Amino acid sequence: MAELLLGPLLRHVDDTSATIWVETDSACSVAIGGVTVPTFQVNDHHYALVVLTDLEPASTVEYQVRLDGETRWPLPDSEFPPSRVRTLPVGGDKDFLMLFGSCRKPESEDPKEHKQWGTDALAAYSWRMREQDEKDWPDSLFLVGDQVYADETSKATQEWISRRRSLQEPPGVEVRDFEEYVHLYHESWSTPEIRWLLSTVPTSMVFDDHDVRDDWNTSQTWRDGIEATSWWAERELGALATYWIYQHIGNLSPTELAEDKTYAQVLAEGRSGDAGGVLREFAELAAREVNGRKGTRWSYRRDFGNVRLLVVDTRSGRILRDGHRSMVGDGEFEWIEANADGHYDHLLIGSSLPWLMPHVISHVQSMNEVAARRTDWRGRLAEKLRQAADLEHWPSFRQSSDRLTRLIRRIAEGEAATVCVLSGDVHHVYAAEATFDRPVGARVWQLTCSPLHNSVERFMRPLFRLAWWKPLAAVLRRWMLRSPQVEPLPVSWEKTAGPFFGNAVATLRVRGRRADMVIERADDVGGDPRLRPLPPISLTG
Repeated sequence: MAELLLGPLLRHVDDTSATIWVETDSACSVAIGGVTVPTFQVNDHHYALVVLTDLEPASTVEYQVRLDGETRWPLPDSEFPPSRVRTLPVGGDKDFLMLFGSCRKPESEDPKEHKQWGTDALAAYSWRMREQDEKDWPDSLFLVGDQVYADETSKATQEWISRRRSLQEPPGVEVRDFEEYVHLYHESWSTPEIRWLLSTVPTSMVFDDHDVRDDWNTSQTWRDGIEATSWWAERELGALATYWIYQHIGNLSPTELAEDKTYAQVLAEGRSGDAGGVLREFAELAAREVNGRKGTRWSYRRDFGNVRLLVVDTRSGRILRDGHRSMVGDGEFEWIEANADGHYDHLLIGSSLPWLMPHVISHVQSMNEVAARRTDWRGRLAEKLRQAADLEHWPSFRQSSDRLTRLIRRIAEGEAATVCVLSGDVHHVYAAEATFDRPVGARVWQLTCSPLHNSVERFMRPLFRLAWWKPLAAVLRRWMLRSPQVEPLPVSWEKTAGPFFGNAVATLRVRGRRADMVIERADDVGGDPRLRPLPPISLTG
């Protein structure tokens, strides 16, 4: 009999449809909510994405998962309420609640790792939901990168890898291929709390560097070095293929799935055989850069009534060859700019990397980008510093950063109430408000929440605080603008909250044209995970 290995994950939900993703241990039929589909196979693993349509707006439907007619979800003796699909109302005439955060290590039974990584903020939120009324549950969860850590594996994963191959072989304790990536997703999403949360809250995702490797696509020099290794090609292909399966296809709407040629090919091959070859070819194309473009677009858009979420791929879409340096190619940027237009009250731009950084870090990154262009020893030194200090956020792609700033300013001059960039990556929490060289109607924010479940070295905490120190930032800004190659910044920003440290999840609540954010930090209280809210931040005043 077929068993459910992972999931169900509730992914894209709108007013009349929903998609639910599962992984099974063998080929079978998957039935959810009156819809039955066969699994598809990729490299001897079995998956299904069930699309429910013709649902009632603003409705709640409990669901079960049946494999070949046998109920496999909910799990026996579950402590959690039944999983359910809650569709959006027509017109967005309801309060909207979104969670977001990034950087989540798996749960660990190793005492040292457990202490180091602390309390999982998502697990703590799951336990809270168990005791809440359904009306208080979040409408959406946005995971802003680093769902898995391919380069910083847990002790349990290292032991598992050692049973497959020698850890003395490159890349050692890092994951090497598709199969090892599959293990990472199972480790990250298999605990009862996380499984139930992901089965009940519609979830959007995007990758960041650790989903592949720290500093992924920092520069062409970085790529040249990593591509010279014996193991990188297989690692990147495995990362992109599993990302497509475990994260990307769930981001798409039923209409987008129906139009996606790769999805159609995978279903055609994978339901009668194995679609591993199809996804390998797709991953090879996705990693390739030709004439300033990438072979696929991972960026996507979600609409939640009067809220638009526009998610930007800040990792795989980078253009680095032939003297180019941009966060995404021109074609993808044009898609982003076109999809930023529309009728809504709040635009959320999902970027795993913050657009507005602590001022000192921002200025250092802009100066480093200019210095790294040199062809002498100073350029080589700047490149080494770039890789060693992770100087590869939006400010180190100034042309792209300025283009994003112009887009945000244009939208803020329109009818929107807020424009918020939601980010993670930097292992601390802060809110900063932006202003421009001319008045705009909307409030513009950088909202950063990281990590959900990880740690930051204690010596880094005073450095992050120092990075917001205005006198030092002013000195660096004057120094930066001495270079004729660095344009004056087209935006200013002021930190209004933070930096906060420790595991946390952010809650964004929208009521009509009003928006607020609350940061909640996770702790163990008597052995149970709990969340402690910090003072709310009004985003609309």
